[in-house]
Amino acid sequence: MLNIVADENMPHVRELFGDLGNVQLLPGRAMTPEQISDADVLLVRSVTRVNAALLAKATRLKFVGTATIGTDHIDKALLAERQIAFTSAPGCNRISVGDYVTSALLVLAERHALTLSALSLAVIGAGNTGSDVAAKAAALGMRVLRCDPPRQRREDGEFVSLEEALDADVVSFHVPLTRQGDDATFHLLDAKRIAALRAGQCLINASRGEVWDNQALLQRQQGPSPLSLVMDVWENEPEVLAELVPHTEIATPHIAGYSLEGKARGTWMLYEALCQWLGQPASRRLHTLLPAPDVMSLTLGQQPDQALIGRLVHLVYDVRRDDARFRRELGIAGSFDQQRKCYPERREFSSLQIAGNGPLATLAALGFSLSEPCS
Repeated sequence: MLNIVADENMPHVRELFGDLGNVQLLPGRAMTPEQISDADVLLVRSVTRVNAALLAKATRLKFVGTATIGTDHIDKALLAERQIAFTSAPGCNRISVGDYVTSALLVLAERHALTLSALSLAVIGAGNTGSDVAAKAAALGMRVLRCDPPRQRREDGEFVSLEEALDADVVSFHVPLTRQGDDATFHLLDAKRIAALRAGQCLINASRGEVWDNQALLQRQQGPSPLSLVMDVWENEPEVLAELVPHTEIATPHIAGYSLEGKARGTWMLYEALCQWLGQPASRRLHTLLPAPDVMSLTLGQQPDQALIGRLVHLVYDVRRDDARFRRELGIAGSFDQQRKCYPERREFSSLQIAGNGPLATLAALGFSLSEPCS
């Protein structure tokens, strides 16, 4: 039997991997070399840095998986050198992050009396997650711009420069964290670019905290022309720049991808990859892991406008709840990780089935399930 060590905050590990080996669950941020010295399989999230120090005693390790899209916490060159198989979960929480951004946009629209269809939104990083955000923004009627220099070099398509993207009314970042090369994203939003932004311009970061220079943002926010900030990720997590939080519209503890479906999907993708690596069929199915949602269906009595869409979105997921909890517990030691560990059950829009007369294509494009084909 395999010895499988996994982050204790990964859901459904025992259900999925229990038949494949002996499962040990550990705090991801505090894993030590001694704890994984006998591990054959290591399953982590973004809080565990898989490097030479952690693997110093892991002589049996054969397989590493991260239940995340990003892999900047993994020394992939080291794994390749030691012939350790590696897999990640690209796209596992893209829907969840798209739901988070949609919920935030509708909060801002309600708070500031904005008509979203009159605004532009740029996604910086048009991969799995950025594409989902772009599709949902387009469903809300926003003019969508895509900035992704690596993709632009590889393929045809309508892409804009970073400078053009940063001129949009809303700019949403969905890039991996990289520190070298022409497309390095560390402090992609640096002091110079922050200073050039228009007052009131909305910026959203649900990628990696180090993509934004948080100190430079704080200086901008303390000046006469602050920006509108939605921040799910922070430099130096879990030790966030507390002084910046009061200057944000929405602040949360790196939970944009934390829907029940997204977390389960990430674990299941690692399970499927390990089964393939072992040469055996995956006998478990993702849908069997999910409970019934609190509200399963609704029938609309009128056509969905922005206000009604907002009510439907916030019925399923209202980001203000996470924002309020984060602010309330900001000064409590260990709160950042504790909020992530004990995160309340949250469903994706697809968990709600909607019926109604007339066209419901907008709701379908946002990810809601329809009880009948949209007309």
